[in-house]
Amino acid sequence: MGDNRYLKFYSKKEVQEAILSVASDRELAARYNEAFGRRPDTVHFPGDVLDMAKKGATSFHISEERWVEPMDLKPGMTKRELDENRKGWDLILDIDTPYWDYARWCTYFLLEAIKFHNVESISVKFSGSKGFHIGIPFEAFPDEVNGMKTKSLFPDAPKVITMYLENMICELLSKKILSKEGLGNIAKITGKKRSDLIKNEKFNPFALVDIDTILISSRHMFRSPYSMHEKTKLVSLPIAVNDLLKFKKKDAKIENVKVVRKFLDRNVEKHDAKQLIIQAYDWHTRKFKKDEKDEIEKIYELPKTAIGEEHFPACMANILKGGMEDGKKRALFILVNFLKSVGWDIKAIEAKVKEWNKKNKSPLREVYINAQISWNKKQKNSILPPNCSNEGYYKDLRICCDAGVCNKVKNPVSYAKKQNWIKNNKKKKVVVKKKKVVKKKKVVVKKKSKA
Repeated sequence: MGDNRYLKFYSKKEVQEAILSVASDRELAARYNEAFGRRPDTVHFPGDVLDMAKKGATSFHISEERWVEPMDLKPGMTKRELDENRKGWDLILDIDTPYWDYARWCTYFLLEAIKFHNVESISVKFSGSKGFHIGIPFEAFPDEVNGMKTKSLFPDAPKVITMYLENMICELLSKKILSKEGLGNIAKITGKKRSDLIKNEKFNPFALVDIDTILISSRHMFRSPYSMHEKTKLVSLPIAVNDLLKFKKKDAKIENVKVVRKFLDRNVEKHDAKQLIIQAYDWHTRKFKKDEKDEIEKIYELPKTAIGEEHFPACMANILKGGMEDGKKRALFILVNFLKSVGWDIKAIEAKVKEWNKKNKSPLREVYINAQISWNKKQKNSILPPNCSNEGYYKDLRICCDAGVCNKVKNPVSYAKKQNWIKNNKKKKVVVKKKKVVKKKKVVVKKKSKA
């Protein structure tokens, strides 16, 4: 394929408009076969894309960050200067691996994990080469997280979210890959040593599939949707989220491409991804704060028998009352994770959740409830509900316990386990008091005297 096909493709008005729509307020860099053009650069009109193509541009790359003045960017800027110019950032998960099936399944499980957090503003596209890009626009995130402006949380927030999602899908992805091939066969196919495929005595799927976190830094770029790839000659094509597993690389051939779908549509519900970013930071704090390590390990140790509702904190009791108008999805997320963490089995959780949902005004759709239950069935380990200090959940939903309770425990699960322990130990004391102590009589055996 010669340069004429690049030019012919970028001459299409719909392609120019698709690239412009996502490149607005971003830094853009055009690539000319093996070399990039000047940085920074931008496009303001559809014709700008065509002008670059006429000069030999073969692909277009855009920044994850959004800028007030992209053309003011320059090497060596301080964090403060970058923060002042940055107006936001989009979350881009870059799934990259030479093993096509692994890339598809990793992307599939990531999408399912994101949907589990009630995020509807997800988009996905073929990268144009070996993997996929998942995107969530900045408009879906809250203005602040833990008292800090979200726009300034780059690149830390994308890294925290990526690590959190990796942790969520690790076991599912591992099982999927191993169900197709044994570890020895995987080592042969990939040319890796068995020892390279093991982490903490378990198969590590991320030794084969990379979700780009290390390379995320300020002014980091990714291939624009509807941009071509120089080596594969394929288009970086947006895909319907539910059609991911049906996608074939031939769909991205230039002659098969139609501009019908957006990537990173900004017209989304505000705070759509609030639960995702808050839960990711909660998980990150618990995992990496040494002073909380012992307590968290105890919390994750599931009770042998389910803890009854009489030991639940007020926040859980307030959810279970029902009658909720707003925040039902967040309440469901809290409730399912809490019940699982206090030892309830999945059937009992499903029954309780459906009973709760019927009490609410405008109940959640049953298909949504079933999707949440289905995801939890696949998870071997329990995920704790948000910590008590997480205002994005308990305070916003107006279900908080008394301050005297919240200040004494870090998580609702801690409270339930403590109350259950107190009850069980009281029973033991009562049993001890009722036991009668029977004194054994000494038996004296008289020796017979010798005659």
